[in-house]
Amino acid sequence: MRTRYARRVDPDLVARRALAWVHREYPNQSPLTLRSDADVAAPRVVTPAFWGSYDWHSAVHAHWTLARVARLHPTCASARTAREAIDRALTANNVAGEVRNLERRPSFERPYGLGWLLTLAQELHEWEDPDAARWAANLAPLVDRAAASLASYFTRLPCPVRTGEHTQTAFSLGLAIDWGSSTGQRDLAHVFVERARALHGEDRDAPLHREPSGADFLSPALAEADLMRRVLAPADYARWLGRFLPEDLRLSPVSSPDRSDGRFAHFDGLNLSRAWMLEGIASGLPENDARRAHLRELAEVHAAAGMTSLASEEEALTHWIGSFATYFATKRGLQGTR
Repeated sequence: MRTRYARRVDPDLVARRALAWVHREYPNQSPLTLRSDADVAAPRVVTPAFWGSYDWHSAVHAHWTLARVARLHPTCASARTAREAIDRALTANNVAGEVRNLERRPSFERPYGLGWLLTLAQELHEWEDPDAARWAANLAPLVDRAAASLASYFTRLPCPVRTGEHTQTAFSLGLAIDWGSSTGQRDLAHVFVERARALHGEDRDAPLHREPSGADFLSPALAEADLMRRVLAPADYARWLGRFLPEDLRLSPVSSPDRSDGRFAHFDGLNLSRAWMLEGIASGLPENDARRAHLRELAEVHAAAGMTSLASEEEALTHWIGSFATYFATKRGLQGTR
């Protein structure tokens, strides 16, 4: 088997990329609906914890990247600065401001940004560190509201959102299940698991020939398959997957025609998210399933293509791609499953 060179990511590099953005307020893309002049305010006022990184969800997963690096690589050059950045963001006062914003805008950053917020909370929960415990306690009121918002949304959702961008529901459901399983939120985890079963349990014949769309950073089909391995036992999952994806699955990495374009830059993220989803799918199958080796080889090919984006200096990539590389390289999605 080939050496898994694509797994290697310089933790200092991804931390420095995140640090360059987490307290950079502009440019900033706001998802806010303005109801009056009173709603016009600087990002640092509206969302005082997560106001950098071009948009809110990118700020959230940039802080997750910093936590992940500081937790797994505490001696790397950027670990101390990463901790300082998290400490600056996750104060009780800042989080209180975030809660006020979410109270006023219940659908804010739902589901993608809220899913990443739960992933940040999961990281802090699993990190045996006194500062992490303090940050987790400060963040808890926002996490509670976000989790309740997601549970309400998924419970009322009559059918999945099958896009390759932020509104996709399968990826965020997977993040929510991982958070609930890791943190002992059993009632909420049960809600998320049951909604995954209800929304996708009878799906078959994924239309992979229609992927990708021109701005995808998530695969609708692979995200769904990666979600379902979280909620089905290996034998049941093997049967489900046999109905959903062809055994001789064929996928090739996608090349971005212009990394300076925010939409086209998504393709680098698609290669990385495909890689972690393919690995996740393989991990959900029985150990003797012949599909596992092929899925992992496809994951390697996509990861190798996606990792090339870390050398880019294009702002359309640098504010977020390190999070995707870190998620794959540290096997975040493979932990806490089922």
